[in-house]
Amino acid sequence: MTEQPKGELVCNASEIQVKQALRILIDDYPVAIVKDSMGEIHAIGDTCSHADISLSEGEVEGCKIECWGHGSQFDLRSGEPLQLPAYDPVPVFAVTVQDDEVYVDFTNVLNGAEAPNFS
Repeated sequence: MTEQPKGELVCNASEIQVKQALRILIDDYPVAIVKDSMGEIHAIGDTCSHADISLSEGEVEGCKIECWGHGSQFDLRSGEPLQLPAYDPVPVFAVTVQDDEVYVDFTNVLNGAEAPNFS
């Protein structure tokens, strides 16, 4: 018997195309579920740390996502900004993919960035 992954089921991996992002809301908090150029899935806070703009509407290239508003880029693995004007990281959440189902553990912020308490 397979153990249930930790976290909340948010979508199926097959729903997200490579180099695309899906915006979801958890308790009114926006999260971007992103499939990078290599097909890996990441979960990050969906709001650019520079301005109140949805990152899921930006372009994904390699393992980074670009905010369409002002060009800030964020590493999907670390949440760190790679391009100004953003200088604060976005939260990165733990992701598990099992049998095409994507689970995100919103209680596990991998990079220590500020995020709501979803306990």
